[in-house]
Amino acid sequence: MIRNFFKVIYRNTLRNKGVSAINITGLAVGMAAAILILLWIQDEHSYDEFHENKDRIYEVWNRVPFDGKLSSWNTVSALTAPAVEKDLPEVERAVRVKSAGSSLLSSGDKKIIKSGIRVDTGFLQMFSFPMLKGNPSTALNGTYSVVLTEKTAKSLFGDEDAMGKILKIENSDNFTVTGILKDLPANTRFNFEYLLPWSSIKYREGEDLGWNDNSTPTYVMLKPNVTYASVAPKIKELKQKYSDEAKMLKWELFIYPINRWRLYSSFSNGVEDNGGRIIFVKIFGIIAGLILLIACVNFMNLSTARSEKRAKEVGIRKVVGAQKSSLISQFIGESVFVALLAGIAAIIIVQLSLPAYNQLTDKKLFLNFGSIHTWATFIGFILFTGLLAGSYPAFFLSSFQPVKVLKGTFKKANALVTPRKVLVVLQFTCAIALIICTIIVKQQINYALNRETGYNKDNLVYHFMTGDINKNYALIKKELLESGVAKSITKTNSPLTERWSDGWGQSWEGKNEDDKTSFDRYLSDEGLGATAGLQFIQGRDFNLKEFPTDSTALIINESALKVMKFKDPIGKTVQDLGIEWHIVGVIKDFILTSPYESTRPILICGAKSTFMSFQVMQIKLNGNNSTAENLGKAEAIFKKYNPEYPFDYKFVDEAYAQKFDNEKRQGTLSALFAGLTIFISCLGLFGLATYMAENRIKEIGVRKVLGASVANIATLLSKDFVKLVFISFVVAGPLSYWCMHKWLQGYEYRVSIQWWVFAVACFLSVTIAILTVSYEAIKAALANPVKSLGKD
Repeated sequence: MIRNFFKVIYRNTLRNKGVSAINITGLAVGMAAAILILLWIQDEHSYDEFHENKDRIYEVWNRVPFDGKLSSWNTVSALTAPAVEKDLPEVERAVRVKSAGSSLLSSGDKKIIKSGIRVDTGFLQMFSFPMLKGNPSTALNGTYSVVLTEKTAKSLFGDEDAMGKILKIENSDNFTVTGILKDLPANTRFNFEYLLPWSSIKYREGEDLGWNDNSTPTYVMLKPNVTYASVAPKIKELKQKYSDEAKMLKWELFIYPINRWRLYSSFSNGVEDNGGRIIFVKIFGIIAGLILLIACVNFMNLSTARSEKRAKEVGIRKVVGAQKSSLISQFIGESVFVALLAGIAAIIIVQLSLPAYNQLTDKKLFLNFGSIHTWATFIGFILFTGLLAGSYPAFFLSSFQPVKVLKGTFKKANALVTPRKVLVVLQFTCAIALIICTIIVKQQINYALNRETGYNKDNLVYHFMTGDINKNYALIKKELLESGVAKSITKTNSPLTERWSDGWGQSWEGKNEDDKTSFDRYLSDEGLGATAGLQFIQGRDFNLKEFPTDSTALIINESALKVMKFKDPIGKTVQDLGIEWHIVGVIKDFILTSPYESTRPILICGAKSTFMSFQVMQIKLNGNNSTAENLGKAEAIFKKYNPEYPFDYKFVDEAYAQKFDNEKRQGTLSALFAGLTIFISCLGLFGLATYMAENRIKEIGVRKVLGASVANIATLLSKDFVKLVFISFVVAGPLSYWCMHKWLQGYEYRVSIQWWVFAVACFLSVTIAILTVSYEAIKAALANPVKSLGKD
């Protein structure tokens, strides 16, 4: 009996090769797309989930009233961690993290550049980064200890045992290797290749600003069985205990759990607002479900389109005693078999697509075929797809009544509303909505790309001041200018595309005491305006040769001028962190951070700043020479004065373009999923076209005999599908408008949604639908009426 059951399934699949091929293709593409999206979602949810103490690990955040709203951010004072350990007995340990930057690590003749972080001694006891060698409890106890990742250790010492070896960092201090870590997984927020103890930090004069400096990521681990609710009230006013300013501002601290860092770290007015990456996870999860559903709908449409061919089979089976349950099992079995074949094809598609998909998503996703959970998931996924796809056809076909079937009176092809039409409308609603969303995402990217940056990116490069560059800066600058490589050079605290310092508490003449505006801070010695092409609307650039007092000069942007409300700003003074600055220039706003946000007030400080240091050399290359010639000569000069370090330059225009990576990735994924949805939807439309043509074949024959042309008949068969697409557009238009309007609210600088986007989407969908059904329509119209009228 069972053998016969599978034999019938196999024969039915082979007998209808064309339909089976379409079914398998649609399901395979849909399943593959769903698997790829689900892999991405699973990876997003897995971030930092491997830590053994994950349920007890929290990050310390600030919550402070500014301008009538509560601002929240996740870097606090470096003094917070020891205060937490001292005052909160519920906390087992607290650790701080500070970037050590990209540094030169050397051992003998071997020199490499690696990025690292400085951490408190309990870091490796809090976070479960597997140690291959060394003791996580003691590895960072010594001031001159260093823990390397396996890859870094191999790069420095080859196959030798690195434990106990001495290495030099930045050609300065010697450090002893006290631990080797397994290379970090991709699904963690931390990114380092070596660890240094916190005690190795050497503060410059004025750098350690105590409770006023809020730039240190800090993490706490609660003791076992301690709840969040018991700690939250105690840490809330901790800073106010040590800082009068915090008490005046009603400054609060709160702890944020590790399982929400990756996806939920978005706050509005001091409260988590369900923004952040979780929005995209939910959107792509819905898309995965819709793509799989649409693929299953195709199976339903094509299965029911063949209902006339299967109807007599069902009628005869029932006449000879077959029960409805056995017929349902038969049809479900066929769908599961097709889903199995599609699943195998889907796995092959996924494997072939993963390299390109990983490059697109900037991840390292893979299928773990060695895990029993992977295979169990595959089997469950295939069964679910088979049941979903086969459920409606099974109940539909098995419900035929033998008397009506054998008389041929069971069909309802001309019904106004049928399940198949509803399903096609659903398919095209999704496809049209994705087309609209893709166009608007692309518009938003282009809108920001075309925004005036406020400076000239052309031929502008920067180089971090590694090694001896700071010491030999004057000599390097002199040779670059004299050799004709550069037109202008300056040094700053950060690249022109990044904000490394900001703060409030500045004072100036006429300031409102309630004003708590936060300013971005930038540092330059001289010539920033000429180098970056900043546009001065008042005053001048820094010039230390002509004006030695420019070391305490200040350049402000238009947004800062609006805050300060100076009618004549030149010469006015601003106090910030103990220094009195005098304004010498006002520039047009330029984009320092996100091109999707409004420009913030910026203070460009002179060289005397004690709270920022020069970290970057900005170079305006000579446009009269080729880029290759300029870079070749520049490399020789840098090697001359900084021989231990590579010439590691970066173009400002490329750094600026990276600000659009996330949105471009979203746009590409949206376009990809829209294309897949349209492809699968067209298969469904083709199924319905086949069904309609099959059930109206005698009508078409009669019309041809009475003189109807091929164009008349093709139009007759196509107009119903065009109506369905228009209905889909009516549903998809408002839905996609609402979704995109909500998405755009996350950007201060955003495009407006225009009517023509919907017109284009409507035109494309109708055109695609007509092209899809035209084959079946024309084929039916060209058929010989003698043959069609002669059919039983």
